[in-house]
Amino acid sequence: MGTNSFKMLIIQTDKTGKFLTIDRHKDPTICVATATVREANNVFDFKRSVLESIGFEVSVLPGEEEARFVYLGVLQFLPVFDKRVLVIDIGGGSTEFVIGEKGNVVLGVSFEESELVEKIKAFGGFEVVVGTSGTIRAIEKAVFNGYGKEYVEGNEVLPRDCKREWKFSRGELSGVVERVCREGEEEGVKREGFFKRRSEFIVAGSVLLEEIFEAVGIEEMEVSEYALGEGVIAETLSKSFEGYDLNENARWQSAVRLATRFSGKKGIKSAARCSSIAKEIFEGLRKWSEGSSMVKQGYHKQSYHIIMNGNHLQGYSAEEVKLIALLTRHHRKKFPNFDESSLQEFADELKQKFRVLCAIIRLSVVLQQSDGLNFQDMEFLHSQEGFKLIFREAGAIASFPLAGDMGKELRKELEHFKTVFQQNLLLEVLPE
Repeated sequence: MGTNSFKMLIIQTDKTGKFLTIDRHKDPTICVATATVREANNVFDFKRSVLESIGFEVSVLPGEEEARFVYLGVLQFLPVFDKRVLVIDIGGGSTEFVIGEKGNVVLGVSFEESELVEKIKAFGGFEVVVGTSGTIRAIEKAVFNGYGKEYVEGNEVLPRDCKREWKFSRGELSGVVERVCREGEEEGVKREGFFKRRSEFIVAGSVLLEEIFEAVGIEEMEVSEYALGEGVIAETLSKSFEGYDLNENARWQSAVRLATRFSGKKGIKSAARCSSIAKEIFEGLRKWSEGSSMVKQGYHKQSYHIIMNGNHLQGYSAEEVKLIALLTRHHRKKFPNFDESSLQEFADELKQKFRVLCAIIRLSVVLQQSDGLNFQDMEFLHSQEGFKLIFREAGAIASFPLAGDMGKELRKELEHFKTVFQQNLLLEVLPE
């Protein structure tokens, strides 16, 4: 419950704690309120009225808790867990500053407090600045779409290509401020058309943010699509799931969104099946390692370009995005040359990771495409003879089918697997 709007998030979580938005009502329900309710004279009456009317128990957040939840929400969207982050949240009733690092809030400061800059600097400054809230997201959208670009010196950063960076510079912010502060009826209509319901707040919000940039010495701000609401969800899930990873959900959700966007239900089902095989192989290899010490044609190439040139995968570094894109590019067809130029910028450790993951994914894809395989369960083992992948299914034959083109492809991938891991992999199908 914010000052200018109420927001409802409905999510569905799996046993690992990863969450996806769903479109139906679900229990349990958590209802939180911020500055306006916190400062109201009739808080008790309001909470009682909500409880009696719709059955929701409203939790009024103290300022410190609000700041912490905003920071947790940012961690669900951007890969900044290991960095010292200054988060700025411009709300309708208050503007909050949070410095967080490794999931913990180091400092929470309100804009109204005196010696704001000194307090922030006293904590050793910050590495990254992140903005949240509707006003800052609206400014980022305006920058991305070139609103106010005529006021950016030299127009050096605009127009942009199709890749959305989710950030803007001080110069780009100044360009938006110049544009929104224009007077005249015609400009007011354009402003309302672009910012819609937020148009009446955008002038004050953008001017305020420019003053903050100047006072704190900010040159660039990253923007998080997630904020307080997602932080509340993360906090709730962390209490329900042991080992919940605050740094994982943005990656999971962006990958699922990208897969869903370009695949139908059948494609998602096949991807989930392939993923199950790959994870089983990977987990088996990991345990062994610890113990011992769109269109069909060319879709892998199209997928590579979509991942590299779009801004689909939030929560991943540029290096990780390229690794994922290369794995997508080489999950089928010609086996990659691990010395090729596209891998030269990677460190040796990352090159080896690519080799391992590429071999696993390619084998999983071929196994998933086998028409004769309808497994209910599987197990990955290691013995003196090498690795063994056992599938269990009802009425299964005693040997793995290796006939036809699929058998040829499978034999190829088994050879690739042997090249990477220096051991054989045997496949076996047994009754459930």
